[in-house]
Amino acid sequence: MAALQASSLLVSSSSSSSSSSCCSSKRTITALIQVPKPSKLRLADPSTVMTKKLVEDLSTRNSYVFAEPLQMDVAQEDRALEPRLSPTPSIETITKLYAILEAIEDRVEMHDNIGEQRDNWNKLLLNSVNMMTLTATTMVAMAAAVPAPSLRACSALLFTAATGMSLVMSKIQPSQLAEEQRNATRLFKQLQSEIKSMLALQSPSESDVKETMAKVLALDSAYPLPLLGAMLEKFPAKFEPATWWPRVSNNYCQSRGRKTVPHTEGNGWSEDLEVEMRAIVQILKSKDKQDYLRLGNLALKVNKIMAVSAPLLTGIAAAGSAFGGSTATMVAAIAGAMVAIVNGFEHGGQVGMVVEMYRNCAGFFKLMEETIEATLEEQDYSKRENGDMFEMKVAMKLGRSLSQLRDLARKSMASRVEGTEVDEFGSKLF
Repeated sequence: MAALQASSLLVSSSSSSSSSSCCSSKRTITALIQVPKPSKLRLADPSTVMTKKLVEDLSTRNSYVFAEPLQMDVAQEDRALEPRLSPTPSIETITKLYAILEAIEDRVEMHDNIGEQRDNWNKLLLNSVNMMTLTATTMVAMAAAVPAPSLRACSALLFTAATGMSLVMSKIQPSQLAEEQRNATRLFKQLQSEIKSMLALQSPSESDVKETMAKVLALDSAYPLPLLGAMLEKFPAKFEPATWWPRVSNNYCQSRGRKTVPHTEGNGWSEDLEVEMRAIVQILKSKDKQDYLRLGNLALKVNKIMAVSAPLLTGIAAAGSAFGGSTATMVAAIAGAMVAIVNGFEHGGQVGMVVEMYRNCAGFFKLMEETIEATLEEQDYSKRENGDMFEMKVAMKLGRSLSQLRDLARKSMASRVEGTEVDEFGSKLF
């Protein structure tokens, strides 16, 4: 209102002929209206910028400056917008993650190269042992038909060398070593992809750095590179699933839950979804993991028998060819032929690789069980991973659609009520 009165007074003063009295009133009004213009503020919202420009244009056009009330409102709106901004990760945190990423890339290359090397070991050692065994068997058979001390001596030497090489192969299981390195390469590549996604889509914190380092060290422990002193036991007393992850805890699930989608009421979780996840865990425990543990135990027993039989038979063949005589040479020839068969099944069929494959598959289902159970144990929904996202991840890991996953959960719950067994495995991938 004061501005409109000032404008009317200015217009009347410019059109009036009595200049002395009007000029004095104009000077008085100007002194009252024009205040020092404060410094401009940087505005985060484009709408406030447009409003400020519009007011400045209007004030310039009418020769007035309306500054203080507007600037105070804009400053308050700026402060209100500040909490909406997402926190940015520190440079130190990003640098640490990139350093871990470089170490993982180096490990991927190392495990890949060593996996190829150990696969070559399996092929070359198998071919060498079989060639020596078959050559020695042929020599001892010829020595039985035509007595020749030189043939017996050569066959005994070849059988002895084959015995030593069979012992080495049975101890280290080259096919299983190669499978370990292939699994390590795959898992390190998976971790590498997770870190890249974290850097691209999320705001990593120091806890993410510690969690990533724990995963790297767990993988190093699960799949060691050296043979001497650190090699995994190839014939354990009890078959156990592979464990390549740090212990799954509520803190781990909380950190994953904070990074998915904005929290809503219930965070995507409901009582039906929790019942569904518990039913899926029950199927994975009773069907999938138990089946791979059973198959792994069976493959381990077969591998133990073959690993003992091959060196034993070559030793018998070496002794028979050294002693001479028709019976001894016949025993040596038969034992040599059996060694070639056993080696063909054990190392040609890569029974050690099958054992490691079953161990890895059982570990996969164990990891899924621990992850689901640790998530359900968290009572605060806002600290869990989003329920819809979690359900989708479980479905994808099991090779199912969401509708198929829910049908499987209903079958599991119905089987518990009726006291029957589910005629379907949880995973459709393997």
